[in-house]
Amino acid sequence: MDRQPGTTILNPSVLASAEELQAQFRGNPPFPHVVIDDFLDASFANALLASFPDFNRGNHIGDDGKPGGKSTLDKIRAVGPAYQQLDDAIKSPAFLQAIGKITGIDGLLYDPWYLGGGTHENRNGMSLDPHVDFNFHPSERWHRRLNLIVYLNPQWDGAWGGKLELFDDPAKNVTPARSIGPAFNRCVIFETSERSWHAFDRIQVPPEHAGITRRSIALYFYTKDRPADETADRHTTYYVNRQLPEHLTEGHTLTAADAALIKSMIDQRDGHIRLLYAENTSLRKAQDGGLTGHLLYLAKRAYVRFRR
Repeated sequence: MDRQPGTTILNPSVLASAEELQAQFRGNPPFPHVVIDDFLDASFANALLASFPDFNRGNHIGDDGKPGGKSTLDKIRAVGPAYQQLDDAIKSPAFLQAIGKITGIDGLLYDPWYLGGGTHENRNGMSLDPHVDFNFHPSERWHRRLNLIVYLNPQWDGAWGGKLELFDDPAKNVTPARSIGPAFNRCVIFETSERSWHAFDRIQVPPEHAGITRRSIALYFYTKDRPADETADRHTTYYVNRQLPEHLTEGHTLTAADAALIKSMIDQRDGHIRLLYAENTSLRKAQDGGLTGHLLYLAKRAYVRFRR
């Protein structure tokens, strides 16, 4: 595949091996995905790292309204020239065709709003529970088809966690089918579907490396249509809380690490419950407002009185 404007940000070897990469994408379990090392042109990857936005510049406020350990920034062009070049590239027909060649998915659409995407940075102690992503673009009638993640971590030890985890069924399987470290200039592309369960394990950076964070750029791509047998009703992101590790069985003596893990799992579960309650309250407020809400109120009132 020839390098055209829009694909010059890529390592030439990626384009040259597009057919081989598509075979890997289609054949890799537990759902279509491919891991590509040295994905971007080396100088361009370094430029993205050098101008990666400061943590406090992104959205780092959690669902509880307090500063958290994750920061995201979707206003890519405002970051600087390298990110403007990235934005120019990924919306180009040549780049979209190249990713289509790698994945076998034609007609890919770029998201100019980077909803849910952009730069992602996670601090020590952060993790992400298994989930499948929202399946339609929040404002358009586009089907979400691909996640493309490029990691920008020049110094990362596998023992530090933060590995992308791909699950067959996280409600049944404690161990992911595949774990992928967030190495520098490594790209993971996976198909988003009703079975693309993914997560990342807890970041555990040692004290002597305090300040190192897990950095990545997340790009999401869509199509106007998708096969009928892969289409589901519109939904938000679905989470499944992690299962207890297999070693936590009857008779096991809890260590300090075990206790910390259990507390973390309970905190995350409680956080999801609070989020669901907040969403339920928001929906009820919307339901009660306006003419439709008033008519619904009258209908409920009539039903209750009729039952008496």
